[in-house]
Amino acid sequence: MHEISGFDPIAAPDARVLILGAMPSKVSKAKEQYYGHAKNAFWTIMGRLFGADPDLCYGLRKGILITHRVAVWDVLKTCQRASSLDGDIEMDSIVVNDFNVFFSQHGQIRHVFFNGMTPEKIYRKFILPTLPERFAYLVYHRLPSTSPAHAALGLKQKLDAWQEIKQCMTAELAEG
Repeated sequence: MHEISGFDPIAAPDARVLILGAMPSKVSKAKEQYYGHAKNAFWTIMGRLFGADPDLCYGLRKGILITHRVAVWDVLKTCQRASSLDGDIEMDSIVVNDFNVFFSQHGQIRHVFFNGMTPEKIYRKFILPTLPERFAYLVYHRLPSTSPAHAALGLKQKLDAWQEIKQCMTAELAEG
C-alpha cells in the first residue's frame, strides 16, 4: 500500500460553505479532479444546485462553485488506502489537512457539509478537537455520500438531501 495525497481546496476567500470529502479516488487522482469518477453524483448535484454541470470542463465547474461561494476540500492531506473506498483508509496512516489555517483564511464560512459518514467521523475525531474556540460558530451537516458505492439512495434522494446547502445559503442571505 502506498501513501496518497489529496488536492488543494477549491475555495475563494469569500466562500460561505465548505463541502468535505475524505480523499480523492484513484480515478479522481488520475484525472486530477475532485469527484472525477463518472458515476459519482457530486457534479450532477452541483449542476442542479449551482449550474456546475458535469458536461462542462473541470475548470468551469470549479469557477462556478467559487462564484457561488462554495468551497470543496477533503479532511485528509495524506493516507494509505488499498482501494478507492473510504472504508479502506488505514486510520493509523492519516494526516489531516490544516483547518485552523483554512478557516482563518476563509472567515465567511459558516456551514460545513460532509459528503458522507467517513469525512464526518474523521473530522470529529481528529480535527474538531484541535480547532480553537473562535471557530465554535461553525455548523456541521452530514449529507448522503455522492459515491456510487453508496447505492442505498438514488440520485433524486441524494439531490433532495443536498438541497440543504442552498437552503442554508438562502437563510444566511435573508438574515443579512
